[in-house]
Amino acid sequence: MADDALRETIAARLRGFDRLARDLAGHRHAAVAVAVTDEGFGADLPGLPSPAAWSERAALVLTRRAEALRAHAGQWALPGGRIDAGESPEQAALRELDEEVALRLGLDDVLGRLDDFETRSGYVITPVVVWAGAARAMRPNPDEVQSIHRIPVDEFMRADAPILEPTDDPARPVLKMPVAGHWIAAPTAAVLYQFREVCIKGLATRVAHFDQPAFAWR
Repeated sequence: MADDALRETIAARLRGFDRLARDLAGHRHAAVAVAVTDEGFGADLPGLPSPAAWSERAALVLTRRAEALRAHAGQWALPGGRIDAGESPEQAALRELDEEVALRLGLDDVLGRLDDFETRSGYVITPVVVWAGAARAMRPNPDEVQSIHRIPVDEFMRADAPILEPTDDPARPVLKMPVAGHWIAAPTAAVLYQFREVCIKGLATRVAHFDQPAFAWR
């Protein structure tokens, strides 16, 4: 299974990471949970090995948003949402994990934060990395989540990741992360890419300059 050595490596790299916080003035504040769990339990995804064939290596928890949602229905997402009054990003990320996928963790499971990411829709998202262990009892909240997927961390290490698509501004390409025969767009992809770079590779890679495809914010 995803082991204590990996947990300490990720925590140490986050402690040594000089994260960038964004100005919240005029923005809504949200948090997402980057939950590190075991690969061996969970829903299948076409193009990846079936759960029975998976090993118990590290994976990240992603969801597909419920089709009935008014905004961003069916899109890939990390568990998360708006930060309530009086909450820290850590508390909000843990609350959303519990509400969306029935994964109840504590503050002692928090490993650290990645850079804030400002979205075109007016949010500042704070990614909170948490250690989820086996997490065998996850189940989707049908009001918010269509399906839960454990994506192996190895999938985010692919040589063809990230995918960068040019825009009218050469300094702001759209970032996507390939997964099996699919792809995930920023802002979720930006968080996944920075997790790869900071927590796995030990690199201080920034992602704030990456843009999002129009469907991700309109």
